[in-house]
Amino acid sequence: MGLIKESQQKQLKKLFEQLDNDVKLICFTQENECQYCSETRQLVEDVAALSDKISLEVYDFAADTEEVEKYKIDKIPATVIEGKKDYGIRFYGIPAGYEFTSLIDAIVSVSKDESGLSEETKSALSQLKEPVNIQVYITLTCPYCPKAVEMAHKISMESDLVTSAMVDASEFPHLTQKYSVMSVPKMIINEDIQFEGALPEEEFVENVMKVLES
Repeated sequence: MGLIKESQQKQLKKLFEQLDNDVKLICFTQENECQYCSETRQLVEDVAALSDKISLEVYDFAADTEEVEKYKIDKIPATVIEGKKDYGIRFYGIPAGYEFTSLIDAIVSVSKDESGLSEETKSALSQLKEPVNIQVYITLTCPYCPKAVEMAHKISMESDLVTSAMVDASEFPHLTQKYSVMSVPKMIINEDIQFEGALPEEEFVENVMKVLES
């Protein structure tokens, strides 16, 4: 039985008719070791089945070391959204609940090869000189979290130096404790810059650009 309701499948099929370029979903799993790996695999399989423009590749986290290193995957379940190139968009944990919208948004954005960010933001991000890693800690029941995840992913699309990941706080409690995640969404940038809340684009980017001061 699929994880996507029939009514939702119809809506997504119609939405995916507007996809411009092919999108590849890359799922890293290890079903005997990971609590939500099988569900994550099922979910991305269901999504990929809704459009000829969406393909799926599945790799074993333990066995497929070459792909794990290529995409720099350090925990599972993990999903990469790849288009014309790898934009650095990652989902760690099952992108279900409210975060299902983040998954669909990433697919559409990658297909269009356009972040949709303002010219001011694009200009600011062009000043980055060193790699930037954005982690967005969420819970699947948080209605404000997708906005933060989608903003991080759009920033990642705009700059080759940026990678961004949704991280389900409930699936990775050791990281939740490490970064003192008390409320969500919480952003961790390059380990040392932290902020909370679904901030508007300008404020979100201001926090990202603090890496230039670090």
